[in-house]
Amino acid sequence: MVESLGDILKRMTTNATSKNTSPEEDKFQVNSEPTSLCAICGDLGWVRHKVPVHHPDFGEVYACKCQKPENLPQRRQILAEYSGLPSDMMERMTLDAFDPAGNAADQEDRFSLEHALTAAKAFVRYPDGWLLLAGPHGCGKTHLSAAIIGDRIRAGEAAFFAFVPDLLDHLRSTFSPNSSIQYDHLFEQVKSIPMLVLDDLGAESGTPWAQEKLYQLIVHRHNRRLPTVINTYLPMVELEHAHPRVASRLKDTALVNWIPISAPDFRDSMAPNPHIAKNIQRKPI
Repeated sequence: MVESLGDILKRMTTNATSKNTSPEEDKFQVNSEPTSLCAICGDLGWVRHKVPVHHPDFGEVYACKCQKPENLPQRRQILAEYSGLPSDMMERMTLDAFDPAGNAADQEDRFSLEHALTAAKAFVRYPDGWLLLAGPHGCGKTHLSAAIIGDRIRAGEAAFFAFVPDLLDHLRSTFSPNSSIQYDHLFEQVKSIPMLVLDDLGAESGTPWAQEKLYQLIVHRHNRRLPTVINTYLPMVELEHAHPRVASRLKDTALVNWIPISAPDFRDSMAPNPHIAKNIQRKPI
């Protein structure tokens, strides 16, 4: 059975406490997986020696013990469980498995797919800034962003995949009297994860609360230049109408690499062959 986003985020915040948490629940949280996978470096992958200012090692960084090759298999397994991606998606949706030929795609569509694949590969190699994948439903955005998460996990880096409506629903649920998770701690975990994918921006509810939480998340990661992938089916003009403050951040070309995709739905088995359609249109009446 696929684990829900709520369960995954709950495990991400196992050190959180709540006034509504029973002693049994509190004990379970403390003895669960820690929020940081490495107690030494806090998942940064590097450490600094505590030495005087004039020491030769002052300011130098060194690889943490958790980065040793013999520790990577266990680390990858734990990171995969935290990633928000079902194991079958991580195995199936890779960069090598992405087909830039598309589904009944014409030349312009194929070019957009090839461009998106190239951008995703570059982002995996050097995850600096943001990658915005914009295009219709089923054009390959989720595949590419899931592949990015999978590659980072296999490299031993923490990453998280979140479907925006589910993420906001779960954040809202932490205000319930029965919630054993503190909202502030949960939101901080999601905001600060080293790599975050926000899938299907624009599909969430348009309530003021949802808009505000989404904006806070975007601003936090934007100000800190935290690597982020955002998928949306909305063109920029509609994003500006639905999320004017978010769109302003997404138009920051110094940070955001906006990749439009125009390909037909990969899942549509009834998609017409564009070459046949064009030939039909050219026939004289």
